[in-house]
Amino acid sequence: MAPLTLYSNPVGPNGWKVAQVLCMLGLEFETVMKDFGDAENGVKHPDFLKINPNGRIPALVDHTADDLVIWESGAIIMYLVKKFDKEHKLYPEGLKEQALVDTWFFYQMASFGPYTGQAVWFKVLIENKEPYGTERYVGEVHRHLKVLEQQLTLPDSQGWLVLGKCTIADLSFLQWVRFLYRLGIDTEKEYPAVHKWKEAMLAFDGVKASTVGEVWVPA
Repeated sequence: MAPLTLYSNPVGPNGWKVAQVLCMLGLEFETVMKDFGDAENGVKHPDFLKINPNGRIPALVDHTADDLVIWESGAIIMYLVKKFDKEHKLYPEGLKEQALVDTWFFYQMASFGPYTGQAVWFKVLIENKEPYGTERYVGEVHRHLKVLEQQLTLPDSQGWLVLGKCTIADLSFLQWVRFLYRLGIDTEKEYPAVHKWKEAMLAFDGVKASTVGEVWVPA
């Protein structure tokens, strides 16, 4: 048995987000893919609800810590860097630097991720398209992309959100940015700094090792 078990889903961005951090840190883990819904292998099945009562992916079990269960991608990633990132590759040591990384890390979880998810729901997933919801949430995604574009083009950014290097803040955005084409957003043309940032992360060996194909199949 691997020391860590990640419960994920092939199309769930947050599961891949955790897998990328695991691989970037060189950690050994096993991935168990779960379906959505309440089927036997689903996230709503009673067996999985014992792991994550919210019935969502991802969830992580640390078998080296009495099978400790952590769910919510942000909580999992923070646990991983606090326990395993001894060389501070992805998460800094100093309190000030941690606060800078945390600001962008939580911005992704509280704003960019949820708004992007709603935009995909209204524009792509539901059968009866809802114009107001689509306009509102796709508009919010563009607003957030402008924030990222501005931050990534600051003179001292070196192409990263903070500290001039890739951290968990940057990686937390990657899978969400990868499928923006589903919303009709061409980052290469509209947000070149964001596109370059995305491509830089995709070039990391750790990210390559964790990502199989595209998260969303083209429409």
